[in-house]
Amino acid sequence: MSAHASDHKTMNIKLIVWRQDGPDKPGRFEHYEAKNITPHHSFLEMLDVVNEDLIKAGKDPIAFDHDCREGICGMCSAVVNGIPHGGQKRTTLCQLHMRKFKDGDVIYLEPWRARAFPVIKDLIVDRGALDRLIQAAGWVSVHTGGVPDGNAIPVSKRAADYAMDAAECIGCGACVAACPNGAGMLFAGAKLSQLAELPQGQVEAPERVAAMITAMAENGFGNCSNHYECAAACPKGIDVKFIARLNREFLKALALEKAGALEQSAKAE
Repeated sequence: MSAHASDHKTMNIKLIVWRQDGPDKPGRFEHYEAKNITPHHSFLEMLDVVNEDLIKAGKDPIAFDHDCREGICGMCSAVVNGIPHGGQKRTTLCQLHMRKFKDGDVIYLEPWRARAFPVIKDLIVDRGALDRLIQAAGWVSVHTGGVPDGNAIPVSKRAADYAMDAAECIGCGACVAACPNGAGMLFAGAKLSQLAELPQGQVEAPERVAAMITAMAENGFGNCSNHYECAAACPKGIDVKFIARLNREFLKALALEKAGALEQSAKAE
C-alpha cells in the first residue's frame, strides 16, 4: 500500500472514559466508540468527533479542557492509558495524534488524579491550586525600574538560559498528576528557580520559598519522594534540578532565619 493510500485509511477506536457529573457526584467509566478516525486527527479532534455523535444522539458530550490546541497553554489535561498527556515525549495531549494508535485499540481516558485537583466534570479538574501557588510567591514586588533599567542590569548567559529553562513550564499540572504523592514540587521548583536565578528575584528569595512551601501544604499537594515521574510526564521537559534548587533555597532561608534569631538573641544579651 502506498503512503498516499494509507493516509486515507480510517480506524475505529474503543474509548473507556471517566464520566462524573460534578465534584460531589460519584464517577464511573463509560464505553464509547470513535468511528472513522484518520491518522491525521489529533487526540482532541477525535474527541470532537465522538462528542458530535453523542450530541446527535441526544446524549451529554464528554467534558474536557482545551484552548490553544498548539501545545502552549497546557489546558488539555487528561490521563491517557495511565499516563498524563498520553506519554509521547514533550507532547501535550492536543499535540498527540491518532497515528500513534491503530484500528481496534482500547484507550482509557481519565482526569488528573490528585487531591489538589478536584474533578469539576468528567475530564475537567480545578487546577486553581497552581494559581494560588503563584499568588503566594510567584512574583517580584521590589522596584526594578523601567525597561532601560532592566536592560542595564548584567545577567550572564548561563543565568539567563537557566531562568528561561525554568520559565518554560506552562502550568498544565501533569507533574502533579504523574506523581504518586500528588506533589507540586516540579511546578513550584520551576517558578522559584526562574526568579531565584535572576538579580531582580534574589532580594525576596527567603520570603518567597517560605510562602511557596506553605502554600503547597495548604492546597493539598503531597511531598516529593524522588520518583521522577513528574519530569517524565512534563510536556516541556522541565528538569528535576529545579526541585533541587527549591530545596537549596529553602535551606538557605532556614539558615538566614536561624542566623537572624541568633543575632537578635546576642543583642538582647
